Amino acid sequence: MLTKTTATATATATASLSVASALSSTTPSPFLCHFTPNNSRFFTPPNPLSNFLSIRGNTNKHNTYTNKNKCNNFGTSRMESFTIKASAQPLKNAEELISSVETFIFDCDGVIWKGDKLIDGVPETLDMLRSKGKRLVFVTNNSTKSRKQYGKKFETLGLNVNEEEIFASSFAAAAYLKSIDFPKDKKVYVIGEDGILKELELAGFQYLGGPDDGGKKIELKPGFLMEHDKDVGAVVVGFDRYFNYYKIQYGTLCIRENPGCLFIATNRDAVTHLTDAQEWAGGGSMVGAVGGSTQREPLVVGKPSTFMMDYLADKFGILKSQICMVGDRLDTDILFGQNGGCKTLLVLSGVTTLPMLQNPNNSIQPDFYTNKISDFLSLKPATV
Repeated sequence: MLTKTTATATATATASLSVASALSSTTPSPFLCHFTPNNSRFFTPPNPLSNFLSIRGNTNKHNTYTNKNKCNNFGTSRMESFTIKASAQPLKNAEELISSVETFIFDCDGVIWKGDKLIDGVPETLDMLRSKGKRLVFVTNNSTKSRKQYGKKFETLGLNVNEEEIFASSFAAAAYLKSIDFPKDKKVYVIGEDGILKELELAGFQYLGGPDDGGKKIELKPGFLMEHDKDVGAVVVGFDRYFNYYKIQYGTLCIRENPGCLFIATNRDAVTHLTDAQEWAGGGSMVGAVGGSTQREPLVVGKPSTFMMDYLADKFGILKSQICMVGDRLDTDILFGQNGGCKTLLVLSGVTTLPMLQNPNNSIQPDFYTNKISDFLSLKPATV
Protein backbone atom coordinates (compact mmCIF):
# COMPACT_ATOMS: atom_id res chain seq x y z
CA MET A 1 0.00 0.00 0.00
CA LEU A 2 1.35 3.41 -0.89
CA THR A 3 1.62 5.85 1.97
CA LYS A 4 2.60 9.50 1.99
CA THR A 5 5.95 10.30 3.56
CA THR A 6 5.46 12.38 6.69
CA ALA A 7 7.78 14.33 8.95
CA THR A 8 8.31 12.25 12.10
CA ALA A 9 11.33 11.12 14.07
CA THR A 10 11.87 8.13 11.80
CA ALA A 11 10.05 8.92 8.55
CA THR A 12 11.68 10.61 5.59
CA ALA A 13 10.24 13.81 4.25
CA THR A 14 10.86 17.30 3.02
CA ALA A 15 10.00 20.59 4.62
CA SER A 16 7.04 20.92 2.27
CA LEU A 17 5.69 17.51 3.22
CA SER A 18 5.74 18.47 6.85
CA VAL A 19 3.53 21.41 5.96
CA ALA A 20 1.14 19.11 4.11
CA SER A 21 1.17 16.77 7.10
CA ALA A 22 0.37 19.66 9.39
CA LEU A 23 -2.54 20.66 7.18
CA SER A 24 -4.11 17.24 7.58
CA SER A 25 -3.40 16.93 11.29
CA THR A 26 -6.12 17.35 13.89
CA THR A 27 -3.68 19.32 16.03
CA PRO A 28 -2.92 22.84 14.78
CA SER A 29 0.70 23.26 13.78
CA PRO A 30 2.91 26.31 14.21
CA PHE A 31 3.94 25.82 10.57
CA LEU A 32 0.54 27.14 9.51
CA CYS A 33 1.67 30.68 10.35
CA HIS A 34 1.74 33.08 7.39
CA PHE A 35 5.30 34.23 6.84
CA THR A 36 5.75 37.67 5.29
CA PRO A 37 8.78 38.86 3.31
CA ASN A 38 11.55 40.62 5.23
CA ASN A 39 10.83 43.79 3.32
CA SER A 40 7.46 44.29 5.03
CA ARG A 41 7.26 48.05 4.69
CA PHE A 42 5.51 47.62 1.34
CA PHE A 43 1.75 47.17 1.16
CA THR A 44 0.59 43.58 0.75
CA PRO A 45 -3.03 43.14 -0.39
CA PRO A 46 -5.42 40.48 0.92
CA ASN A 47 -5.01 37.36 -1.15
CA PRO A 48 -5.94 33.67 -1.16
CA LEU A 49 -2.27 32.75 -1.22
CA SER A 50 -2.01 33.77 2.43
CA ASN A 51 -3.52 30.51 3.66
CA PHE A 52 -0.56 28.38 2.71
CA LEU A 53 3.12 28.40 3.43
CA SER A 54 5.56 28.39 0.53
CA ILE A 55 8.99 27.17 1.58
CA ARG A 56 11.98 27.62 -0.66
CA GLY A 57 14.19 24.62 -1.19
CA ASN A 58 16.83 24.46 1.52
CA THR A 59 20.34 23.46 0.57
CA ASN A 60 20.90 21.25 3.60
CA LYS A 61 20.26 17.53 3.47
CA HIS A 62 19.31 17.48 7.14
CA ASN A 63 17.38 20.60 8.07
CA THR A 64 16.62 21.51 11.66
CA TYR A 65 13.70 23.90 12.08
CA THR A 66 13.26 25.77 15.34
CA ASN A 67 9.94 27.42 16.03
CA LYS A 68 10.48 31.12 16.79
CA ASN A 69 7.04 32.30 15.74
CA LYS A 70 4.07 32.72 18.03
CA CYS A 71 0.99 32.03 15.93
CA ASN A 72 -2.23 32.48 17.86
CA ASN A 73 -2.21 30.01 20.76
CA PHE A 74 -0.79 27.02 18.92
CA GLY A 75 1.17 24.66 21.12
CA THR A 76 4.83 24.41 20.22
CA SER A 77 6.43 22.10 22.75
CA ARG A 78 6.30 18.91 20.68
CA MET A 79 7.48 20.65 17.48
CA GLU A 80 10.06 23.06 18.89
CA SER A 81 12.88 21.43 16.99
CA PHE A 82 13.15 18.38 14.75
CA THR A 83 15.28 16.98 11.96
CA ILE A 84 13.97 16.08 8.51
CA LYS A 85 15.64 13.47 6.34
CA ALA A 86 14.98 13.10 2.64
CA SER A 87 14.80 9.98 0.53
CA ALA A 88 13.04 9.21 -2.76
CA GLN A 89 12.12 5.72 -3.96
CA PRO A 90 12.30 4.44 -7.55
CA LEU A 91 8.86 3.64 -8.93
CA LYS A 92 8.64 -0.17 -9.09
CA ASN A 93 4.89 -0.77 -9.12
CA ALA A 94 3.11 1.67 -11.41
CA GLU A 95 -0.24 -0.11 -11.07
CA GLU A 96 -0.28 0.46 -7.33
CA LEU A 97 0.37 4.19 -7.72
CA ILE A 98 -2.25 4.51 -10.44
CA SER A 99 -4.91 2.76 -8.37
CA SER A 100 -4.14 4.86 -5.29
CA VAL A 101 -5.21 8.21 -6.80
CA GLU A 102 -8.08 9.64 -8.83
CA THR A 103 -6.28 12.50 -10.56
CA PHE A 104 -2.91 12.98 -12.22
CA ILE A 105 -1.55 16.50 -12.63
CA PHE A 106 1.15 16.67 -15.28
CA ASP A 107 3.67 19.38 -15.91
CA CYS A 108 4.15 19.89 -19.65
CA ASP A 109 7.71 20.99 -20.53
CA GLY A 110 10.04 18.08 -19.87
CA VAL A 111 7.18 15.68 -19.07
CA ILE A 112 4.82 15.73 -22.07
CA TRP A 113 7.11 17.46 -24.55
CA LYS A 114 10.46 19.16 -24.99
CA GLY A 115 10.19 22.28 -27.11
CA ASP A 116 7.85 21.21 -29.90
CA LYS A 117 8.78 17.52 -29.76
CA LEU A 118 6.54 14.99 -28.00
CA ILE A 119 8.31 12.69 -25.53
CA ASP A 120 8.12 9.01 -26.49
CA GLY A 121 5.16 7.02 -25.18
CA VAL A 122 3.10 9.98 -23.97
CA PRO A 123 -0.06 9.39 -26.10
CA GLU A 124 -0.30 5.73 -25.10
CA THR A 125 0.23 6.57 -21.43
CA LEU A 126 -2.47 9.24 -21.35
CA ASP A 127 -4.89 6.94 -23.18
CA MET A 128 -4.23 4.16 -20.66
CA LEU A 129 -4.86 6.45 -17.69
CA ARG A 130 -8.09 7.76 -19.20
CA SER A 131 -9.22 4.18 -19.85
CA LYS A 132 -8.83 3.54 -16.13
CA GLY A 133 -11.10 6.48 -15.35
CA LYS A 134 -8.38 8.84 -14.15
CA ARG A 135 -8.84 12.60 -14.39
CA LEU A 136 -5.91 14.28 -16.16
CA VAL A 137 -4.91 17.89 -15.60
CA PHE A 138 -2.01 19.72 -17.23
CA VAL A 139 -0.34 22.53 -15.30
CA THR A 140 2.47 24.58 -16.81
CA ASN A 141 4.51 27.51 -15.55
CA ASN A 142 5.08 28.65 -19.12
CA SER A 143 3.07 31.87 -19.52
CA THR A 144 3.78 32.52 -23.20
CA LYS A 145 0.49 30.93 -24.27
CA SER A 146 -3.11 31.16 -23.10
CA ARG A 147 -5.13 28.05 -22.29
CA LYS A 148 -6.69 28.22 -25.73
CA GLN A 149 -3.27 28.43 -27.38
CA TYR A 150 -2.01 25.49 -25.34
CA GLY A 151 -5.05 23.53 -26.44
CA LYS A 152 -3.93 24.06 -30.04
CA LYS A 153 -0.40 22.88 -29.19
CA PHE A 154 -1.75 19.66 -27.66
CA GLU A 155 -3.84 19.16 -30.79
CA THR A 156 -0.85 19.78 -33.08
CA LEU A 157 1.08 17.11 -31.18
CA GLY A 158 -1.77 14.66 -31.64
CA LEU A 159 -3.06 14.77 -28.06
CA ASN A 160 -6.75 15.05 -27.26
CA VAL A 161 -6.79 17.48 -24.33
CA ASN A 162 -9.71 19.72 -23.41
CA GLU A 163 -9.05 23.41 -22.71
CA GLU A 164 -10.68 22.97 -19.28
CA GLU A 165 -7.95 20.47 -18.39
CA ILE A 166 -5.16 23.01 -18.97
CA PHE A 167 -3.90 25.43 -16.33
CA ALA A 168 -1.11 27.75 -17.44
CA SER A 169 0.52 30.39 -15.24
CA SER A 170 -0.79 33.04 -17.66
CA PHE A 171 -4.30 31.96 -16.68
CA ALA A 172 -3.28 31.86 -13.01
CA ALA A 173 -2.21 35.52 -13.09
CA ALA A 174 -5.62 36.62 -14.40
CA ALA A 175 -7.46 34.25 -12.04
CA TYR A 176 -5.56 35.63 -9.08
CA LEU A 177 -6.45 39.23 -9.97
CA LYS A 178 -10.11 38.19 -10.22
CA SER A 179 -9.93 36.43 -6.86
CA ILE A 180 -8.82 39.61 -5.08
CA ASP A 181 -11.35 41.81 -6.94
CA PHE A 182 -8.62 43.81 -8.65
CA PRO A 183 -10.26 47.13 -9.61
CA LYS A 184 -11.37 47.25 -13.24
CA ASP A 185 -10.36 50.91 -13.46
CA LYS A 186 -6.76 49.95 -12.71
CA LYS A 187 -4.34 48.69 -15.34
CA VAL A 188 -1.87 45.83 -15.50
CA TYR A 189 1.61 46.35 -16.91
CA VAL A 190 2.83 43.12 -18.51
CA ILE A 191 6.43 42.02 -18.85
CA GLY A 192 5.70 38.86 -20.77
CA GLU A 193 4.20 37.49 -23.94
CA ASP A 194 0.87 37.06 -25.66
CA GLY A 195 -0.50 34.37 -23.33
CA ILE A 196 -0.74 36.77 -20.39
CA LEU A 197 -2.38 39.47 -22.53
CA LYS A 198 -5.03 37.09 -23.83
CA GLU A 199 -5.93 35.79 -20.37
CA LEU A 200 -6.13 39.33 -18.95
CA GLU A 201 -8.39 40.33 -21.84
CA LEU A 202 -10.68 37.34 -21.25
CA ALA A 203 -10.88 38.30 -17.57
CA GLY A 204 -11.85 41.87 -18.46
CA PHE A 205 -8.72 43.68 -17.26
CA GLN A 206 -7.01 46.64 -18.89
CA TYR A 207 -3.37 46.07 -19.74
CA LEU A 208 -0.37 47.61 -21.45
CA GLY A 209 3.16 46.47 -22.25
CA GLY A 210 3.85 42.95 -23.44
CA PRO A 211 5.47 42.32 -26.85
CA ASP A 212 4.59 45.85 -28.02
CA ASP A 213 7.22 47.27 -25.66
CA GLY A 214 9.87 44.88 -26.93
CA GLY A 215 11.18 47.32 -29.52
CA LYS A 216 11.17 50.40 -27.30
CA LYS A 217 14.47 51.97 -26.29
CA ILE A 218 15.53 54.59 -23.80
CA GLU A 219 17.82 57.42 -24.86
CA LEU A 220 19.64 58.45 -21.71
CA LYS A 221 20.13 62.19 -22.15
CA PRO A 222 20.96 64.67 -19.36
CA GLY A 223 17.83 65.44 -17.35
CA PHE A 224 15.76 62.68 -18.99
CA LEU A 225 12.86 61.48 -16.84
CA MET A 226 10.83 58.47 -17.93
CA GLU A 227 7.07 58.82 -17.52
CA HIS A 228 4.82 55.94 -16.54
CA ASP A 229 1.06 55.36 -16.16
CA LYS A 230 -0.08 56.22 -12.63
CA ASP A 231 -3.15 53.98 -13.06
CA VAL A 232 -1.10 50.78 -13.18
CA GLY A 233 -2.09 48.76 -10.12
CA ALA A 234 -0.21 45.56 -10.90
CA VAL A 235 2.90 44.48 -12.77
CA VAL A 236 2.81 40.88 -14.02
CA VAL A 237 6.18 39.38 -14.96
CA GLY A 238 6.52 36.15 -16.95
CA PHE A 239 8.85 34.61 -19.49
CA ASP A 240 9.62 37.24 -22.14
CA ARG A 241 11.76 36.77 -25.25
CA TYR A 242 11.35 40.51 -25.90
CA PHE A 243 12.73 41.54 -22.51
CA ASN A 244 14.65 44.81 -22.49
CA TYR A 245 15.78 47.71 -20.31
CA TYR A 246 12.68 49.76 -21.14
CA LYS A 247 10.46 47.11 -19.58
CA ILE A 248 12.62 46.81 -16.47
CA GLN A 249 12.52 50.55 -15.89
CA TYR A 250 8.79 50.89 -16.62
CA GLY A 251 7.86 48.02 -14.32
CA THR A 252 10.20 49.32 -11.63
CA LEU A 253 8.62 52.79 -11.72
CA CYS A 254 5.10 51.33 -11.42
CA ILE A 255 5.99 49.09 -8.48
CA ARG A 256 8.03 51.66 -6.59
CA GLU A 257 5.98 54.80 -7.25
CA ASN A 258 2.35 53.72 -7.66
CA PRO A 259 0.82 53.23 -4.19
CA GLY A 260 -0.20 49.63 -3.55
CA CYS A 261 1.02 48.38 -6.94
CA LEU A 262 1.29 44.59 -6.95
CA PHE A 263 4.36 42.71 -8.16
CA ILE A 264 3.12 39.38 -9.54
CA ALA A 265 5.31 36.65 -11.05
CA THR A 266 3.92 33.83 -13.14
CA ASN A 267 6.89 31.69 -12.07
CA ARG A 268 10.53 31.78 -11.05
CA ASP A 269 11.79 28.92 -13.22
CA ALA A 270 15.53 29.22 -13.76
CA VAL A 271 15.49 27.46 -17.12
CA THR A 272 12.99 26.37 -19.76
CA HIS A 273 12.89 24.11 -22.84
CA LEU A 274 12.53 26.33 -25.89
CA THR A 275 14.08 23.53 -27.95
CA ASP A 276 14.91 19.91 -27.22
CA ALA A 277 18.63 20.58 -27.80
CA GLN A 278 19.46 22.53 -24.62
CA GLU A 279 18.10 24.47 -21.67
CA TRP A 280 17.36 28.18 -22.00
CA ALA A 281 17.11 30.97 -19.43
CA GLY A 282 13.64 30.84 -17.86
CA GLY A 283 11.10 33.30 -16.52
CA GLY A 284 12.95 33.52 -13.24
CA SER A 285 15.64 35.61 -14.94
CA MET A 286 13.08 38.29 -15.86
CA VAL A 287 11.49 38.19 -12.41
CA GLY A 288 14.93 38.43 -10.83
CA ALA A 289 15.77 41.58 -12.78
CA VAL A 290 12.62 43.39 -11.61
CA GLY A 291 13.05 42.07 -8.08
CA GLY A 292 16.61 43.39 -8.06
CA SER A 293 15.64 46.89 -9.15
CA THR A 294 12.60 47.19 -6.88
CA GLN A 295 14.00 45.29 -3.88
CA ARG A 296 10.62 43.61 -3.66
CA GLU A 297 9.66 39.96 -3.46
CA PRO A 298 6.99 39.00 -6.01
CA LEU A 299 3.78 37.17 -5.33
CA VAL A 300 4.18 33.96 -7.35
CA VAL A 301 0.99 32.46 -8.78
CA GLY A 302 2.60 29.56 -10.66
CA LYS A 303 4.27 26.49 -9.19
CA PRO A 304 5.31 25.89 -6.41
CA SER A 305 2.67 28.29 -5.08
CA THR A 306 -0.49 26.30 -4.39
CA PHE A 307 -2.82 28.91 -5.88
CA MET A 308 -3.39 26.80 -9.01
CA MET A 309 -3.69 23.64 -6.91
CA ASP A 310 -6.37 25.22 -4.71
CA TYR A 311 -8.13 26.60 -7.78
CA LEU A 312 -8.40 23.30 -9.65
CA ALA A 313 -9.18 21.30 -6.50
CA ASP A 314 -12.13 23.62 -5.92
CA LYS A 315 -13.14 23.65 -9.59
CA PHE A 316 -13.19 19.87 -10.00
CA GLY A 317 -14.02 18.95 -6.41
CA ILE A 318 -10.78 16.97 -6.09
CA LEU A 319 -9.44 15.71 -2.77
CA LYS A 320 -5.76 16.64 -2.73
CA SER A 321 -4.87 13.33 -1.10
CA GLN A 322 -6.24 11.69 -4.27
CA ILE A 323 -3.88 13.60 -6.57
CA CYS A 324 -0.47 12.62 -7.90
CA MET A 325 1.68 15.48 -9.19
CA VAL A 326 4.03 14.40 -12.00
CA GLY A 327 6.85 16.74 -12.98
CA ASP A 328 10.50 17.08 -13.94
CA ARG A 329 11.52 19.89 -11.58
CA LEU A 330 12.17 19.53 -7.89
CA ASP A 331 11.79 23.16 -6.83
CA THR A 332 8.57 23.78 -8.75
CA ASP A 333 6.66 20.61 -9.69
CA ILE A 334 7.55 18.41 -6.74
CA LEU A 335 7.36 21.24 -4.21
CA PHE A 336 4.01 22.24 -5.74
CA GLY A 337 2.64 18.77 -5.11
CA GLN A 338 4.08 18.54 -1.63
CA ASN A 339 2.81 21.97 -0.61
CA GLY A 340 -0.63 20.83 -1.77
CA GLY A 341 -0.54 17.55 0.16
CA CYS A 342 -0.40 15.32 -2.94
CA LYS A 343 1.62 12.28 -3.89
CA THR A 344 4.57 13.21 -6.08
CA LEU A 345 6.39 11.50 -8.96
CA LEU A 346 9.56 12.93 -10.50
CA VAL A 347 10.35 12.02 -14.11
CA LEU A 348 13.93 12.24 -15.35
CA SER A 349 12.94 13.22 -18.89
CA GLY A 350 13.39 16.95 -18.31
CA VAL A 351 15.45 19.26 -16.10
CA THR A 352 16.31 16.98 -13.17
CA THR A 353 18.84 14.17 -13.52
CA LEU A 354 19.34 11.27 -11.12
CA PRO A 355 22.63 12.72 -9.78
CA MET A 356 20.82 16.00 -9.07
CA LEU A 357 18.06 14.16 -7.22
CA GLN A 358 20.52 12.11 -5.16
CA ASN A 359 22.88 15.00 -4.45
CA PRO A 360 23.35 15.25 -0.65
CA ASN A 361 22.65 18.98 -0.88
CA ASN A 362 19.19 18.41 -2.38
CA SER A 363 16.50 18.51 0.29
CA ILE A 364 13.45 18.26 -2.03
CA GLN A 365 12.56 14.62 -2.50
CA PRO A 366 9.52 13.19 -4.31
CA ASP A 367 7.66 10.10 -3.15
CA PHE A 368 8.82 8.28 -6.29
CA TYR A 369 10.94 8.83 -9.38
CA THR A 370 11.13 7.18 -12.79
CA ASN A 371 12.62 7.85 -16.23
CA LYS A 372 9.51 9.03 -18.08
CA ILE A 373 5.73 8.78 -17.79
CA SER A 374 5.55 5.94 -20.30
CA ASP A 375 7.08 3.77 -17.56
CA PHE A 376 3.47 3.55 -16.36
CA LEU A 377 2.98 1.13 -19.26
CA SER A 378 5.80 -1.24 -18.36
CA LEU A 379 6.42 -1.18 -14.61
CA LYS A 380 4.66 -4.18 -13.08
CA PRO A 381 4.92 -5.61 -9.56
CA ALA A 382 7.69 -8.17 -9.23
CA THR A 383 6.56 -11.79 -9.21
CA VAL A 384 7.95 -14.29 -6.73
